[in-house]
Amino acid sequence: MGLNIIYIHTHDTGRFVSPYGHAVPTPNLAGLAREGVLFRKAHSAAPTCSPSRAALLTGNWPHETGMIGLVHRGARLTDPRQHLANILGAAGFDCALVGLQHVAPQDELGALGYGEVINLGANHARDVGPAAAAWLANRTSGKPFFLSVGFFETHRVYPDADPADDPRYLAPPPGYPDTADVRADTARLHTSLRSVDDAVGQVLAALAASGLDSETLVIFTTDHGLPWPEAKGNLNDAGTGVALIMRGPSGFSGGRIVDALVSQIDIFPTLMDILGLARPAWLRGESLLPLVVGATKEIHSEVFAEVTCHAAAEPMRAIRTQEWLYIKRFDGAGSPVLANVDDGDAKTLYLRHGWATYPPAERALYNVILDPLERRNRVDDADCAEIVDGLDGRLQAWMVATNDPLLDPDWTPPAHFRLEQGR
Repeated sequence: MGLNIIYIHTHDTGRFVSPYGHAVPTPNLAGLAREGVLFRKAHSAAPTCSPSRAALLTGNWPHETGMIGLVHRGARLTDPRQHLANILGAAGFDCALVGLQHVAPQDELGALGYGEVINLGANHARDVGPAAAAWLANRTSGKPFFLSVGFFETHRVYPDADPADDPRYLAPPPGYPDTADVRADTARLHTSLRSVDDAVGQVLAALAASGLDSETLVIFTTDHGLPWPEAKGNLNDAGTGVALIMRGPSGFSGGRIVDALVSQIDIFPTLMDILGLARPAWLRGESLLPLVVGATKEIHSEVFAEVTCHAAAEPMRAIRTQEWLYIKRFDGAGSPVLANVDDGDAKTLYLRHGWATYPPAERALYNVILDPLERRNRVDDADCAEIVDGLDGRLQAWMVATNDPLLDPDWTPPAHFRLEQGR
């Protein structure tokens, strides 16, 4: 049998799991990291749901795939044949989907290449975990497989907090105010993460029981940052930073840490290299293998990220290096685009303290070494002028090379997109 692949993915989790140092109840994910490879500086191609997932599963930037918005608001892949399941299916894999996906409408899933779809309705971890475990336990085919396991969690609305997640003794995620209501929100997030981790444990246990551990690459990641203000939907670290843990053959073992900048678009070419398959011509990413085997310390001098549409249009682009983050907006918004911020206690608190009147910067530059929370915008500092010009030029060159629709100054969202207009 050839190599198998299990792709486990959550909604809206960022790096808020214990392998990244957070005091949250995710022991199974911690175990996976100790046995595999953890990427400390992994980023999604977009801090929004469908675009980030489409980028990972096609190895291409969202604006190149056509996925510049959310599937349930009208966005579609321009060419579903580029989806990873189609490529692996053509190479002889059984491709199955259990739970969430968010790259195509349910009635168009056949175009993505999944030969088997286990539709569970709400796709909560408590249902998806056992279903994926059962799929592994009952499998009789001798072909290699690609199994996508998708959880609704940790998307809002969060469940009621488990008694074990006592808000009196929890710290909010980094950068958020330590108030009673934010701690209560954090407790519910912890409970959502418990559900995810339990489900991951079920899948890993079923894999071990199948005897296929040594022949299976397990990938755990999420689509983007937490559904909190200034995270999901934003091009800062809190928005694009994602957990990425990989365990399996070809060097993905030993509890090792990779500090290099990587993007989720690097996963597709990595799989092609591991499997010995020719890389499709459209792939934009780089293989992670040179990092994993120690052949190099860097595969990117920069990574890019983008937002075009979420619940509302909010076009912006970003370039990140090991030292700098440069963000450029294209919408002229004079206040936060509130429709793109999920409702919750943190958002309520922010609004109560006047956040809706804070204008977002048209351009922003952050030194991510000296300012890791990316709070001090240095774009107008005289001693940063050369840095701004250089990063702006590199961002512009990337947009030109990828035929970014925002190069058109008169760009507007597609007419068929169902977008919120209010801010």
